[in-house]
Amino acid sequence: MRAGRRRPVAGWLSPRGSRPDDAMTLSYESSGVRYDQLDAFKRACQVAAGATAGALAAHGYREPASVRGESAYLLEGDDHFLAHVEEGLGTKNLAADAVQAATGRCYYREIGIDLVATIVNDLVTCGALPVSVAMHAAAGDSAWFADAARAQGLVAGFAEGCRQAGAVWGGGETPTLREIVAPGAIVLAGSAVGRIVPKRHRITGDVRPGDAIVFLASSGVQTNGLTLCRRIAAELPQGYATPIGDGRTLGEALLAPSVIYVGFVRECQRRGLKLNYAVHVTGHGWRKLMRLEEPFVYEISAVRPEPALFNFLRQAGPIELREAYATFNMGVGFAVMVAPERADEVVAAARAVGADAWVAGRVTREGGRKAVVVPPLGLIFEGATLQVR
Repeated sequence: MRAGRRRPVAGWLSPRGSRPDDAMTLSYESSGVRYDQLDAFKRACQVAAGATAGALAAHGYREPASVRGESAYLLEGDDHFLAHVEEGLGTKNLAADAVQAATGRCYYREIGIDLVATIVNDLVTCGALPVSVAMHAAAGDSAWFADAARAQGLVAGFAEGCRQAGAVWGGGETPTLREIVAPGAIVLAGSAVGRIVPKRHRITGDVRPGDAIVFLASSGVQTNGLTLCRRIAAELPQGYATPIGDGRTLGEALLAPSVIYVGFVRECQRRGLKLNYAVHVTGHGWRKLMRLEEPFVYEISAVRPEPALFNFLRQAGPIELREAYATFNMGVGFAVMVAPERADEVVAAARAVGADAWVAGRVTREGGRKAVVVPPLGLIFEGATLQVR
């Protein structure tokens, strides 16, 4: 073991997140990501952007109320909506680079799927089905594209992600940004345009007390929290080759491609199942459930056993339980709120397209309180812990 490194110990944390008094716990903030700073900038952007909405009239569109601060931007026409999303992969490809350097195995096909997923999963939260997806791949130098296995893996994965989403790969941009992007590195992002036809398929945020909360399983960390995961890997003697207890190494588990949830939303529309609200569970972890502006309490009573990857990350960090649920998706990649009498039908629709889903809780009204509460884990996140609007 290298000097000064914390030792990963099985059982370092109990299921409730307790730890030895002298153990230093990690957080997303300690890894360099501060949501208070990021979200303040996002809110400033929303205010300034809202002032430009008057330009839509010349194009025959208008801006729906309360759309600012949602995962996708909507433009309303007379008989349809258009939706637009811009998203980035984050730092997951740095984990792929590290694993490839150590093992020779290339995970860029998986990275390509991830990139599409992080874009289109935001898009479908409003009910829009993606029409066109574009890639933005900004490299530190053009030599990045000379690694044929890596470049072709990214191409194949992005194309596969588009196929899974039912969208065309519409184009992209591949700038070389010396002195902005580090040599040998690449910043991956992209955008998508989607359409809602007929207009009744829009997911509006029509949540009511008593609504059921349906969870759809993730494949792992998907595309969020990788900065913290990479910090943990750097502290382990075996790095990404460390077994996590389910037959996989840390690298294999982290680089599992994300689930694309477009098919689920499409199937619900086909079956006439109204989704009152939808959340792509990424940044801010389970706090994201209360993204809607109105004050509701989201009570999660059906908590599945913690997936092996997240249990490993909590112990190896160590990461306290509350921090884990405030940062990672913890096995839940997508969530919808639906009328309670339709919850089982929504679960059936998810399973019909190969997604793993279950009824996880319910929405309640407690005066003006806004919170996510998870009684089985003793966790409460009040509304003030999520400031994305």
